[in-house]
Amino acid sequence: MLRQSQQQKLLQKLSPQQIQLMKLLQIPTANLEERIKEELEENPALESGETSPEENSEYDLDAKDENYEDENDDVELTDDTSEKVELDDFLKQEDDGDYGYDSDYYGGDQEQKTTPVRVETNFHDYLLSQLGMLELDAHKQKIAEQIIGSIDDDGYLRREPGAIVDDLAFGQNISTSAEEVNDIIRQIQSQFDPSGVCAWTLQECLLLQLKRITPPTEVLQNAIDIIEKYFNEFTKKHYDKIQRYLNLSDEELKEVIHLIIKLSPKPGAAFMVTNKAESYILPDFFVYNNNGNLELSLNSKNAPELRISQGYREMMQAYDRGDKKNKRQKEAVLFIKQKLDAAKWFIDAIKQRQHTLLQTMQAIIDFQKDFFLTGDDTNLRPMILKDIAAITHLDISTVSRVANSKYVQTEFGTYSLKYFFSEALQTDSGEEVSTREVKTILTEIIGSENKRKPYSDEKLTDMLTEKGYNIARRTVAKYREQLNIPVARLRKEL
Repeated sequence: MLRQSQQQKLLQKLSPQQIQLMKLLQIPTANLEERIKEELEENPALESGETSPEENSEYDLDAKDENYEDENDDVELTDDTSEKVELDDFLKQEDDGDYGYDSDYYGGDQEQKTTPVRVETNFHDYLLSQLGMLELDAHKQKIAEQIIGSIDDDGYLRREPGAIVDDLAFGQNISTSAEEVNDIIRQIQSQFDPSGVCAWTLQECLLLQLKRITPPTEVLQNAIDIIEKYFNEFTKKHYDKIQRYLNLSDEELKEVIHLIIKLSPKPGAAFMVTNKAESYILPDFFVYNNNGNLELSLNSKNAPELRISQGYREMMQAYDRGDKKNKRQKEAVLFIKQKLDAAKWFIDAIKQRQHTLLQTMQAIIDFQKDFFLTGDDTNLRPMILKDIAAITHLDISTVSRVANSKYVQTEFGTYSLKYFFSEALQTDSGEEVSTREVKTILTEIIGSENKRKPYSDEKLTDMLTEKGYNIARRTVAKYREQLNIPVARLRKEL
C-alpha cells in the first residue's frame, strides 16, 4: 500500500566553497601554480597582484531596484563619468574568449607568449631509423614496422608471431606467415641496437646481449651456459649449485656473475626521457633551527598575491551610481557579480589553505621537536593523524589531505610529511617507540651483515629482541618488505 508522508531530517552538506578548499588542500605546491593559472584564465574577475581594501565591497543585486526599466529602454549607466561602461560590448568580448586586457581597464599591449616544445627522438623512432640496415623490400618493410610497433618501452616484444600476422592481415591487408615474421625478428635481434632488443623474455634478452660480446672467452661461454641452462638457479642465487654443475672455482664464478650483472635487463630503458620538472621535489615548508628555536615558513608559491579585478569593480560601481537600469543591464551585472563572488571565494580558499597548512605543520614540529633538532630517526615519536587532529582541532580527513604529497625541507634533508607518521611499538621496558625507529635499526643491522651469510628473518628477530624490541618474526618480514629489502637468500653476494 502506497502512502505519502512528511519527514524532517537534519543533513550535513558541503558548500561549494568547502569542496573547493578541500581540493586545494590536497594539491602539492608543484601543482598549485598551475591550478591558480587555470582559475585566472577561467575567471577574468581574478587577477594576480597585491590585494586592495576595495575588493571586500559587496553589491546586493537581489534587491528590487526602483529605477529598473524594460529592456527596450535605451539608458546609460551613469551620466557623470567621462568614460561609460558598455556592458554588452564587454560580454561580447567575454564570449569571444577575450577579456579585454588591451582596454582602458588594463592598459598596454598584451605580450604574446609561446610555450617552447621539447624535440626528442624516442625509442621506437630510433629503431625505425635502423631499418635501412636490413635491406628489405616494401612488403617486408611493412612487416618490420609492425614488429617494431609491438615492442614496448623496455625493449621487449609483447606480441606472438601469429598475433602479428593477424594484425597485419586485419589492420593493413598484408598477407604474411609466422615464418616470415620470425625471420625478420631474428634479423632485428642480431643487428639492431641496443643489443637484447626485441626479445620475448628476460632470459632471451640476456642471451642476445652475451652473444653480441666479442671476443669470445671462457668467462663469456660460462655466462652463456648459466643463462641458457641454469637460469632458474641464477635468479634464485643458488650459486653453490651453479658452481657444482659447471665445476667453477670461487674466483671463476665471481667473474662470470660480474659479467652477467653488467647486462641490461631493460634495453629500452636508456631511451626513456625523464621530465626533470617531475623528478624534482618542491618543498611546501621550510624549517630552520635558530639557536634551538624551530622557525617555520611556507613556500612563497603557496602564498600567491591575488586580487579582485579593478575593471570589474568599476563596472559594479558604475551600475550602482546609475539612475536607470534595463533588463539586459541587470542580467549582465548579475553575471559580473557571479564572477566577483567566485574570485572572492577562491582568494579566501587560498588564504584558508595557507592557514591550515601552517597550523598542521606547526603541530607536527611541536610533536616531533627532538627529530627536527637532531635529525635522528630514533627520536621520532609514534604519531598518527588523530594526534595532530586533536592538537589542531581539525578533522582527521583535513590533516590527511595536508599530509598527502607535501614535503618539508630541513637542515637534515627534505622529507615527506607522511614520513613523520608511524604506529607505536612497545619495548620490554614498557616504553612506546615509533615503528620508524625499529625500521631504522633493522636497516642498520642488515647493512652491516656479512653478505656471504646474510641474516634470516628469525635471526633478525632475535637481534631486535636483544635490543629490547619485542617484535614477532612476521612483523620483521613485513617491515623488511616495506623497506624494499629482499629475503636473505637474495641478499647473498659472492
